[in-house]
Amino acid sequence: MRNITVRSGKIALFCVITLLMATAAFSQVKLREAMDTDLDGKADFTVFRPSSNIWYTAKSTGGFTATTFGLASDDFMTPGDYDGDHKGDIAVWRDTTGNFYVLRSSDGTLSTAHWGMTGDEPVARDFDGDGKTDWAVIRRTGGFMIWHVLRSSDLGFSSVQWGFSTDYSAPGDYDGDGKFDYSVQRPGATPTSQSTFYTLKSQTGTVEVVPWGLSNDLVVPGDYDGDSKTDYAVVREGATPTSNLSWYVLRSTAGFMGVTFGITGSDLNVQNDYDGDGKCDVAIWRDTTGTFYVLQSSTGGLTGGNWGLSGDYPVASYDTH
Repeated sequence: MRNITVRSGKIALFCVITLLMATAAFSQVKLREAMDTDLDGKADFTVFRPSSNIWYTAKSTGGFTATTFGLASDDFMTPGDYDGDHKGDIAVWRDTTGNFYVLRSSDGTLSTAHWGMTGDEPVARDFDGDGKTDWAVIRRTGGFMIWHVLRSSDLGFSSVQWGFSTDYSAPGDYDGDGKFDYSVQRPGATPTSQSTFYTLKSQTGTVEVVPWGLSNDLVVPGDYDGDSKTDYAVVREGATPTSNLSWYVLRSTAGFMGVTFGITGSDLNVQNDYDGDGKCDVAIWRDTTGTFYVLQSSTGGLTGGNWGLSGDYPVASYDTH
């Protein structure tokens, strides 16, 4: 069942529904590190179980971990590499308090930061390019989106107005400079109208405008061609629960890619680099069977495995908007 509200960018925990490679791309490394807990350069399968508040991770090097963390009724998943050790840290943002809670992989300690307020949207990414995830939220007010970022590099902060309150967040490193850019997907007048991405590039301060996808499409950012830049990518759901999911990717160097992968009524997109080649793999998690399915970019082959139960939430879906 695909009944979580991913379009708002706010995925509550209660919703049902990387050793750095020398040649790996900046944007894909940072996406992967949020889900790579064993430092082998591959994203790990992780699910959260709302009934027990436990994060279950199947390590790609073997073995698994089970960690109780967060409150299913109140928290939002915000995994990332907050301590800069290239491993994914378990982290949540609590809506009622505006607090980030991070379980640091480097030393096992708890780090807390008060950043944001009730109703904000957490968008923790590396906006300053120091290799650490920054605490960040979006506040919709006065018809606009205000991005509030607490930088890990100097503990300074910035507040940037970017996007309308009706837009969807789509942060990514679209210019490949190692910093995440402010970006939004703006829907058209109707669900089947053209949507448009607006990106404020950190490298040049210029604005990139890219018409891509339809209003109802889901944003699934990632570096699908391994050129160090986030690609504009969307997933389109079908008309019925048994309809296929369609992936449309505008690769920044390799051109258009269209892939039919997944089922509308049962699958959640969990794109990431599971084979360690520095490219984002098209991937889904099937709720009905608790199974990950990965279309490997390195070989074009299908891989995956059973991990989780129906009613769990695949953590890699945090990067869907």
